[in-house]
Amino acid sequence: MRLRGRDLACVRGGREVFSGVSFGIEAGSLIKLRGPNGAGKSSLLRLVAGLLRPSAGDLDLDGGPEDVPIAEQAHYVGHLDTLKPALTVLENLGFWADMLGGTRATAGAALERAGLAPLADFPAGILSAGQRRRLALARLAAAPRPLWLLDEPTTAIDAAARDRLFVLIHDHLDAGGLVMIATHDDLPVEGQTLQLGAAPPGAGA
Repeated sequence: MRLRGRDLACVRGGREVFSGVSFGIEAGSLIKLRGPNGAGKSSLLRLVAGLLRPSAGDLDLDGGPEDVPIAEQAHYVGHLDTLKPALTVLENLGFWADMLGGTRATAGAALERAGLAPLADFPAGILSAGQRRRLALARLAAAPRPLWLLDEPTTAIDAAARDRLFVLIHDHLDAGGLVMIATHDDLPVEGQTLQLGAAPPGAGA
């Protein structure tokens, strides 16, 4: 499986966010999106996820099921957690598992991996910001999808939760998955880097 973008451009609100962006990632590999705020990292992730349309360029996911849109083969985890506060933690994740092709059993296992199993029967409205973020990220393990699109996934989570996330990413890559991740952090995961906007002083020196 391979994800390819060729000469992609994005215009939002009449402003060109980026143009001429090309990349390719193979099965079992990761690409880190770098760049200053406003450079288009989130917009590129949303474009790949099918939430935005490119103003120019082509995007292909080769090697997956024919006639299945990229959006239906991807997990997109953005800045919003999209949780229902009145539903329990397990009910929230179970809803997403059902939507994304998993089961209640895989949702329960995903809660274990996220370290949230003790909170399964509590309403999501009581969760802290970090716990809400961990629950949103638990969707990655609740249903199998080959392409993960992650927008600043380490925001608001503690060191233990970061370690759990990195194990999850490593396991996904080892199984032949693909990961595109926007981050300002240094990650203990090997991969190529796609720079959007101006590189910081000294980068690549």
